[in-house]
Amino acid sequence: MISDLEKLLGTPRDGALLRFSLGVQYAKAGEHERAIGYLRDSVASDPLYSAAWKALGKALADAGRSDEALEAYRRGVEAAKRKGDKQAEKEMTVFARRLERQRGS
Repeated sequence: MISDLEKLLGTPRDGALLRFSLGVQYAKAGEHERAIGYLRDSVASDPLYSAAWKALGKALADAGRSDEALEAYRRGVEAAKRKGDKQAEKEMTVFARRLERQRGS
């Protein structure tokens, strides 16, 4: 799956969705740093892509980078609000609160 997606890099199909898909696949494979890179590319390409912000926050949290994860979730909540994506907004708010509680412990 990953190799098929990587073949599309640099083609007309390259964009936020492709980078998001690669990020998700690398995260599933446990390759958090590669996932983070592709997910950052995705949100840079489309700052209102709430699913990419959520996946970026999770990849950062899984990599032990909680401060960056918290920032990604916060930015994702703002993106979701602007886009009207209530479900993503709620989910990322919950994930951000969990991280804040973990940091406070």
